[in-house]
Amino acid sequence: MALIDEAAPKTAAPAPRTSTPRNRAAFAGIVAGNFMVLIDATILNVALPDLKTHLHASAAALPWTVDAYTVVFAGLMLASGAVADRFGARRVYQSAVALFGVLSLLCALAPNTGGLIAGRALLGAAAAGMVPASLALLAGLYPDAKERMKAVGAWAALSGIGLAVGPVLGGALVAAGGWRLVFVVNPPLALVSWFLVRGLASQGSEQRKKVDIPGLVLFTVALCALTYGLVDAGTEGWGRPAALVALAVAVLAAVAVALVERRAATPVLPPELLRLGRVRTNLVTAVAANYIFYGLLYSVTLWLQETRHLSPAMTGVAFLPMMIPLCFLPFLTSRLAHRFGARPMVMAAMVMDVAVGAVLFTVGAHTSLAVVVLAQVLMAIATTMTIPSITADMAVATPRPLAATGQGALNAARQTGSALGVAILGTLSGMHAAGTAMAAGALITLVLAGLTRRNG
Repeated sequence: MALIDEAAPKTAAPAPRTSTPRNRAAFAGIVAGNFMVLIDATILNVALPDLKTHLHASAAALPWTVDAYTVVFAGLMLASGAVADRFGARRVYQSAVALFGVLSLLCALAPNTGGLIAGRALLGAAAAGMVPASLALLAGLYPDAKERMKAVGAWAALSGIGLAVGPVLGGALVAAGGWRLVFVVNPPLALVSWFLVRGLASQGSEQRKKVDIPGLVLFTVALCALTYGLVDAGTEGWGRPAALVALAVAVLAAVAVALVERRAATPVLPPELLRLGRVRTNLVTAVAANYIFYGLLYSVTLWLQETRHLSPAMTGVAFLPMMIPLCFLPFLTSRLAHRFGARPMVMAAMVMDVAVGAVLFTVGAHTSLAVVVLAQVLMAIATTMTIPSITADMAVATPRPLAATGQGALNAARQTGSALGVAILGTLSGMHAAGTAMAAGALITLVLAGLTRRNG
């Protein structure tokens, strides 16, 4: 990511070298669509205080305006590739893009918090439909393997800029007219993307692929219950029965997933994939990287506006320095990961995240903004070191017949980390608590990654 959500090449270039005008237009359309998906993951954060005021959102409901998107995104990611294969990538992509644009308008018109959360959940479903289909479209545009790798790298890095642009653009829009304007960005992007890919072929598979519906349902139930339990406990207290019941449901659903997957004809996560140590480490690292990035983005946004009383526009400006590593470093880190391997990149990034967490532990109401901004920049650097590295390593560590499944699992793990980051870090009181939780997550991942790599 930029924060790469789907695939990372061994090398990256700003654009494919050999392409026709039609290919370039289609490529731009696919980039616009993925840019929209990623910008929606961060643009709402700066609007949360304004949203809380105008919709009278409770502390427990507020994180769900963000998490409803990422939870559904994660839950449906593993199935959406099979849907695109069955009905045709272009057909599925255009349908999902059109749905994303319409749902964004409905979110902008949401009369209450419940309506907004429902709209965000549906947006997550549309996003899950777009991402795997967009990769299939790129494969059709660039049949040559080298050109395809460059195209995917450029697509991921360029569209991933949306993660960095989101808070800045969101702050400006909220200052201009309130939280509803952050959703007005999507329909024009959706229209451009739909129009530019309309001429691509859409050939579905003649053989209907089986989808592990029980596994997908149980996985989504486990993630939703875990997120709800953490949010409710963090905002209302651990003594509430609702939180304890939700966490118990999450545990039971996770156990049921393990049992169902053993007997499934086409399991969501094949056992032979999970038996690979490097694959397990990459999945854990993916969860940790997004847990840190999205959780810290959420908690810093609230700290800047509620503790330091910055306006939405100034909050967006405070995120500007973070844009530099997010926009430019992925082109470099993907090359470094190819040259030196994923392990040193991941280990260095986790050490950096532990240090950032230690710095944030010292942040109080009167701490200089420069300290928090510097922490954001270092966290962004660590994230751009991690995601391209583990995505490239997953491509090497995963057996070829399971390559697509491995990348789907990696993306689902990342979206799971995003949801947990908001649920955990977003409900903690004070930056010192968020910094502690961030450092703990990075330290655990560092230890697990080191042990797994050492043992092969």
